[in-house]
Amino acid sequence: MLGLPFEFRGERLRRVSITDMKDLPPVCDYEGSDYRTRFWEGGARAYEDRVERVALRRLMPQSGKTLIEIGAGFGRLADEYTGYEKVVLFDYSRTLLHEAQAQLGNDPRFIYVAGNWYRMPFVAGLFETIVQVRTLHHAADVPAVFNQLFRIARPRATYVLEFASKHHLKAMARYWTGRQDWSPFSHVPEEFVELNYDFHPRWILERLAGAGFEPGRMLTVSHFRMALLKKVVPTEILVALDSFAQLTGDWWQLTPSVFIRNRHVSPGETADPGMFFACPECQTALEASEEALLGCSGCLQQWRFRDGLYDFREPVS
Repeated sequence: MLGLPFEFRGERLRRVSITDMKDLPPVCDYEGSDYRTRFWEGGARAYEDRVERVALRRLMPQSGKTLIEIGAGFGRLADEYTGYEKVVLFDYSRTLLHEAQAQLGNDPRFIYVAGNWYRMPFVAGLFETIVQVRTLHHAADVPAVFNQLFRIARPRATYVLEFASKHHLKAMARYWTGRQDWSPFSHVPEEFVELNYDFHPRWILERLAGAGFEPGRMLTVSHFRMALLKKVVPTEILVALDSFAQLTGDWWQLTPSVFIRNRHVSPGETADPGMFFACPECQTALEASEEALLGCSGCLQQWRFRDGLYDFREPVS
């Protein structure tokens, strides 16, 4: 998962290093983290997992040729992509991608790619569907991320985005009672911990449109994300209630998690058949290969393929 370890939207875990790449905004690395076991398997988050899947199924086309998940981590949502011929699990963390490999086995549909979302290693117009869940809240430069995703999306592609919203009822209650300094009504992103941001829905919609996407249907998710409720109310009931409440998303957004279905509507190109990877440094198309190194004919950089993982984090020295 691209982003900062480890606040996990407020739950403090150990920090790992921030990486700066030349003139790019900072990203953070989940390398070697226990994100899967600590946050998901040991964090009593069956409710969050299930309601996010409900929202994803409502917004994502169920079949197609090419899909990429941005910040796929250990492959939590990979079993939702059974209708796609080719699925890229993209993340900055090699460790989490190797966990995904171990979980998914030898399914040839999956391609594991480590890289930086500010410099995506794919040719333009490649993907029919883009999915991004629980990662945008770590983006220091959201417009730059959207611009990269617009570039690699095919014309009329679907982009399903989840983001952490500042405009939710708990934040409003804290603000009104003086327990919180920042306003949930301000459109300015709130960095409540280093490289952890909450966003106002209106601000996100404006940046999506600015990148060339057409925002569409919205769903509000995690209405009942409260520890006490999750302890006393069966998960099945909470999921059913949340599934119904999600349908209010086109009218108001008052939950900590919001999903949006977007379309690539501006003029663009469709990738030529057989073209897939591009050099993240100069955007020269790379020859498809499973050799140990992928060489760029443009800038002469080399990129590593090892143990089933395409590694575009930094070139081979």
